[in-house]
Amino acid sequence: ILLETYWERMNLKIPIFFAAGLTEKANNYYKMFITWTNQKIRKTFVQRNMFDFKHIKPFDKQYMDNPGAMVVFASPGMLHAGLSLAIFKKWAPNENNMVIMPGFCVVGTVGHKVLSGAKKIEFENRQIVEVKMAVEYMSFSAHADAKGIMQLIQYCEPANVMLVHGEAVKMQFLKDKIKQEFNLECFMPANGETCVIDTPYRLTTDVTLPLLKDEALKYNSQPPNSKKPRLLHGVLMTKDQQFCVMDVDEACKEAGINRHVIRFTSTVQLEDPGPTSRTTEKLLKLFTEKLKGWEIQCTEDSITIESVFVTIEGKDDQHKIVYVSWTNQEEDLGSFIVDVLRNMG
Repeated sequence: ILLETYWERMNLKIPIFFAAGLTEKANNYYKMFITWTNQKIRKTFVQRNMFDFKHIKPFDKQYMDNPGAMVVFASPGMLHAGLSLAIFKKWAPNENNMVIMPGFCVVGTVGHKVLSGAKKIEFENRQIVEVKMAVEYMSFSAHADAKGIMQLIQYCEPANVMLVHGEAVKMQFLKDKIKQEFNLECFMPANGETCVIDTPYRLTTDVTLPLLKDEALKYNSQPPNSKKPRLLHGVLMTKDQQFCVMDVDEACKEAGINRHVIRFTSTVQLEDPGPTSRTTEKLLKLFTEKLKGWEIQCTEDSITIESVFVTIEGKDDQHKIVYVSWTNQEEDLGSFIVDVLRNMG
């Protein structure tokens, strides 16, 4: 827009080109959403769309050999590939030409070498290009400067800051400044380095009375055991803009839905002579030894361990089938019982 306006005011006839592709697509979006621009640009829209450029046209590679002066906007800005590098190789040996670097260039790129004053640049195919053209640097980056970054940090109030792009010396200066002004942990990892950031998240929630009463009953029948931690099982819901942990049945009633329970059943074949009641007694004794402290109940041909059901059926006096059924909350316990039974068989 600056060049378009200047060319119009000075009545210049030198052509201006830009590399087609993403730039052209971006300009199309600017044309479509002209109402999103600032007031000065919107005022010009009454006469014409500022992004319908009169002096700036798409570039074609054939234009590189055209005689006379021209201005070309080409990407990428670091001259490491693409159209900008092709134009640079073509025009660099001519002292009448000029390249304007609009921003920071990573070490190792052609752009960085040019800004460092290199007069000869060797490429991968052993092609050597002499740099006789004038080189200018103009800070025209879309990235925020140090002041902008500090303002962003102040506005966002983050817990941690990570710097990932820039020159090491300047990044170190910015890192120290962030620590000094905001007392924040600031990371500056090198390429390939891994950072581990602790992000503790605390959630304050209420617990309903029915769930607390149910937990109190379980506590009385089975006090806490460091070897067997017991988790509080409930449903986290938002109620009156506050978090609340409810009993499952209470939550279903609150939401107006029916409760569904998923159970997994595994079958184990056992070789155990005698009636099923005898096999049940043997399994009860085994589970009591293996699962001390767990709530175990027994009937004639079934055993209940917490919410896991173990049912014994006899094909005959010799062969028994044991069904182990558990909910997804008791996955570990159910799998353990199945392993115990299989080791018996």
